[in-house]
Parts: sequence; C-alpha cells; structure tokens
Amino acid sequence: MRCPISAAANSHWQVLVIGAGAAGLVAAERAASRGLKTLLLERNFRPGVKILMSGGTRCNLTQNTDARGIVAAYGPPGRFLHSALAALSPQDLVALVEDEGVPTKIEETGKIFPVSNKAADVLRAFLDRLHRSGCELALEESLVGLARIEDSASGLVGFRLTTDKRTLTAERLIITTGGQSYPGSGTTGDGYRWAATFGHTIVPPRPALVPITTSAPWVRELSGITIPDVVLRLLEPETNQSNPKQKILDTRRGSLLFTHFGLSGPVVLDISRHISGHPHPQALHLECDFLPNIKTAELDSQLRQQAAAEGKKQLLSLVPELLPRRLAEVLLREASLPPDKKAGELSNANRATLIRALKQLPIPVTGTRGFGKAEVTAGGVALGEIDSSTLQSKLVPGLFFAGEVLDLDGPIGGYNFQAAFSTGWLAGKNV
Repeated sequence: MRCPISAAANSHWQVLVIGAGAAGLVAAERAASRGLKTLLLERNFRPGVKILMSGGTRCNLTQNTDARGIVAAYGPPGRFLHSALAALSPQDLVALVEDEGVPTKIEETGKIFPVSNKAADVLRAFLDRLHRSGCELALEESLVGLARIEDSASGLVGFRLTTDKRTLTAERLIITTGGQSYPGSGTTGDGYRWAATFGHTIVPPRPALVPITTSAPWVRELSGITIPDVVLRLLEPETNQSNPKQKILDTRRGSLLFTHFGLSGPVVLDISRHISGHPHPQALHLECDFLPNIKTAELDSQLRQQAAAEGKKQLLSLVPELLPRRLAEVLLREASLPPDKKAGELSNANRATLIRALKQLPIPVTGTRGFGKAEVTAGGVALGEIDSSTLQSKLVPGLFFAGEVLDLDGPIGGYNFQAAFSTGWLAGKNV
C-alpha cells in the first residue's frame, strides 16, 4: 500500500488525507470507497500508532451507549457531534469491526474492547478496509509545506503539499493529524500550524486525560494502591477574602490510583483537563471522598455505635474494612489521631475530624504530567469555524478536519475514539 515516491502519475490526487490515525484511516477509506483517487499520508513508519497504544494495548474502541450518550458525555461541545454520530454511531462502529472478524466485548465499566484484548486486531480491521477501498498509503513521509492553489491557467483549484520526498497536489484535503498527546506517537501539533495557515482559530491546546501531580508526601507512601470507588472534587479558592469559600470546578467519581508522582486512575484523568487549563493550578486542591456510598450523618452514627460497642479496640478498627490498611493508617495520621488510641476514647471532635479525613480529605495540586503522559488533547481547531454537518472548513472550501485536531475532548472510556472514528467517517463521506 506504500505509494511509489517517484511516480509522476501519482502526484495529483482528488483527496489527500494527512495523518493515518483513527480519524484518518476511516476518512481515507470512505473517500476511496466512493471512487475518489485518495492518498493517506503518514509520517510514522506504521499507521495507527495511538490505536496500538490505547487501552494498555487493548484498544478501548468505544463506550456501551448510543449517540445521545456520547453527546451528553462531552457536555455542551457534544452538540457538534450530532451529524458525525448519525453517520457512524457506537453500534455502527462495533458492527464495522466485528464484520472484519474482530469480535468485541463489553466490560463492567461500559468500555468496549476486542475479545482478544489486542489493539493490533482493531488496527488490522481498519487497514483491511483501507486496502479494499483502493486508497494508497504513504508511510514515513512528513509534510513540510502546505498552500492553497488557484491556478487560472490550468483551472486547478486545491492544495499544494510539499513533503520531505516530493510535491503533491490535491483537490480536497482532510487534516487528521491528531493533537499533541503522546508526542512519541507522532502527534506533535503540526495540524494546528496547518490550520492556522488557512486562518483558522486554534483554541490553546492543553493536556487532558493526564495524571495529576501533588506535593503531599503521604500520597507517594501509598504508591501502587488502587481505591475502586471515590468521589473527587476539584476546588478553587474564591477571591472574596471577606467571605472565603471554595468554588467547585468539577466533580468526578471512579477508580483512584496512588503513584510515585501523585494520582492517576479514571477519576483523576477525567478531572485533569480543568487543572491543565487553569492559569494557576497550584492554587487548586482536590477533595477526596473515600466512602461515597455512605452519607456523612450515617457514617457519624456508624462510628459512634462502633466505638461504644468496641471501645477497647484500637482506633484503626473504626476505619471501614473496605479501605486498605495502609490508607487507613495515613488517614488517621492526617487527622492527627494516634492509630493505637482506644476507640472508646474518641471524642465528638475526634470523630468529626476522622469523618472529614474519610469524606473530605484535601490533596494539594501542583500540576499534571503534561502532553507526554496525556491520552488526549483539549483545545484545537475552533468548532465554530467548521461545518458540523460535513466537517468542511467554513473559511476554506475543500478543506476538512476530523479527529483530535478539533477542539473536542471527552472523558475516559472510549468516547474520544468514537468521536475520532465518527468525524473521520463524516469527513470522508462529504469530501
């Protein structure tokens, strides 16, 4: 499928797609399947690098929901995806992959993976479709120059692309270069530069779905421990000093992982976009509820009864058994409560302090681990400048965008892949 570099006959294309990731593979296949002479250009030595990396190399293809569920997960920007999801819904995407001989499964979290747990099987499905479409794939070829052309003499209207190997022309162009997350996969933000060349507004890119760093030493002590279900709140101090309050920027629920640098896990990744996008992230802090299924009043009553019934036991025995012992010890220490203190000696004030540690433990924030560890990019080509019904630029006829290069980022769980595949499908359908 590699395009011959010296073939003059292959210098002009009806459709040229830049970037062979999730969106690019689908966009190019759709365009070529419509009989259009199509070239898919990729700077890496192989296509679909992020597909292979995703989901711990298992590829979380999409989420077990419908189009409305995907839209809702994105919040207000999700409205942009209505047409794309109408063209390729989560159910359509699953059927497409399974028709290529890759059965899928739904996990407890709603995430959909291949039964084989091999991302390579998902990539193979899309490459098989690409091959059958007749699209040509050029690998290890980087775009170094891009310009709009309107040649009155030849009547050619389109784009001139200069790569590190040749010059190409195309009547229509789809940019699917991704964002800036995992730059080792080739997503270094070049698409923003090309979009800006044509006058498009770029919403400043920032890491999303990225681990969070903290200065709290006790967090590193717990490295490797996972708490399956917590509620995290991201708080910002109000500027009104006469009446200090904490403004809640976001609230998420899910699994939390303590690490040597700070915090990770789905609940952390989902809340991280608000930290990377904040001008002063070190002014923020997290508040963790380790017992989200128990209301504060109920927990207070439970601890009071337990202390009365088991007064001679150590205070450590009052911490619910569903929390790991190492965490329980840290929580007592953070509450300034000696673990060997007798449960019956717990005062009302002590009990209130323990409850705050269990339900409202503050964790200082220093920042995130940046684009190098981010699963997706927030920011990108402004949605208001793109026709959501076709994915064509409102500024430049014949120019289309799809995938992560757009200012769209969703929560963890397959939502971002679904958006990439769906927008790629819609662009390839309309180019």
